[in-house]
Amino acid sequence: MTRALGQPKPEQKNQQYGTAGGTLRRVQIGNALSAFGSGFTVPYMFVYVSTVRGLGSMTAWLVFTLFALAALVALPLAGRGIDRYGARPVLVVGAVTAAAGALSFGHATGGGHILMSAFLFGAGVATVQPALATMIVRCSTRETRAHAFALQFTLVNLGMGIGALIGGQIVDVNRPGSLTLLFSVEAVMFLVLAAVTGTIRMPAPVAGAAVSGVSAVAERAGGAGAAGVRPRSDLRTLLADKAMVRICLLAGLIFFTCYGQFESGVAAYATDVVGTSPSVLGLALGMNTLAIVALQMIVVRITARRRRSTAIAATGVVWLGAWAAAAVAGLVSGGTVATAAMLSVYMLFGVGEALLAPTLGPIIADLAPAHLLGSYNAAFSLVKQVAIAMGPAAGVLLVGAGLPAAYIVVMAGATVLIVVLALRLRTQLSAAQDNAVRRTRVVTASVEPRLAGELRPAA
Repeated sequence: MTRALGQPKPEQKNQQYGTAGGTLRRVQIGNALSAFGSGFTVPYMFVYVSTVRGLGSMTAWLVFTLFALAALVALPLAGRGIDRYGARPVLVVGAVTAAAGALSFGHATGGGHILMSAFLFGAGVATVQPALATMIVRCSTRETRAHAFALQFTLVNLGMGIGALIGGQIVDVNRPGSLTLLFSVEAVMFLVLAAVTGTIRMPAPVAGAAVSGVSAVAERAGGAGAAGVRPRSDLRTLLADKAMVRICLLAGLIFFTCYGQFESGVAAYATDVVGTSPSVLGLALGMNTLAIVALQMIVVRITARRRRSTAIAATGVVWLGAWAAAAVAGLVSGGTVATAAMLSVYMLFGVGEALLAPTLGPIIADLAPAHLLGSYNAAFSLVKQVAIAMGPAAGVLLVGAGLPAAYIVVMAGATVLIVVLALRLRTQLSAAQDNAVRRTRVVTASVEPRLAGELRPAA
């Protein structure tokens, strides 16, 4: 049979996908190595500022606030830079900036120096995130994108977990040089990320390899269409996309309720209310990582046959079980049952994270017009950073004020809201964006089978 005009030959298509796959592996390896470096410092950043440098808890909280402020400044610029110059140069700039910030942070002794370093550090880390997400989208197809994001999430958690374990053997709060060494290692790993990703060649766009065309909302906002005029890359275009606004609100609630509590509110609740020892808390963090690494690829196969909104709602149900376990631990504090309950809290958080990994990133990729992919990823990263920054304030304030029951009730209520908003998101997403259609393989008169356009509803 004759091939449609412009359709690539099979060998050309295979070569393009092979190139994209090789590039994707390098991106994921580089990010895993940078996560390995971050694992050295993330668990000890608060104690480094407040205790090791003797600057107090207020300065330590200011550091985390500056991380969020740096993201507010850097991410809009990063999104526009990605759309204009491509993800690779923006990622290199972000990685080098993060390396400089980490190195300066590790050598800082005074309050002013450490705060300026924190801003530089946060700006670099924030810039890297949307660039990496954009590169993953560009190197994957609609069919492989969920697997790519899930594998990325698994490698990042594995890298951070290994880094934290090794860092824990090195750190000594009585030796500031040990923390300086950890931040120096993180700086080197960011430079490795820049080297690994900065030398790759991004593959040429292939059919289904990334978002393409212009969404309906972009056409309305900017008039793309027959005239061939691209819509403007401004905030109004993004805000006009109701589905994107909804997913950002939902994502903000998700990151506030889980990731924003993970190392702050839940940790404070476990130590102050339940009486969990630091060693048990470390074991709980290990169980969280183990749950993600063990279940992620299994979850990818399950969610491939389900709506993405269903997977997000299921995440809320699982996390509701985690908050119920936390309530039990608070009621029977100090015993074996309480310890087992807190371990299950962290494990259930890991299960929910595994459900989220193959859903949120691909939804953003499907919503974004091709020329605004960087801006959409940057907006999503901005929501994430702000929510994670707000989470500790709410959690620590409630627990610190002696209101642990109110803390559990608020977080459980927010989790129920996640389920409700996830199910209502279906009305804003198309069938393809919600993974509510399946393609069936049909053998035609050609030598190779092809994917027919038959669509079947998913669960």
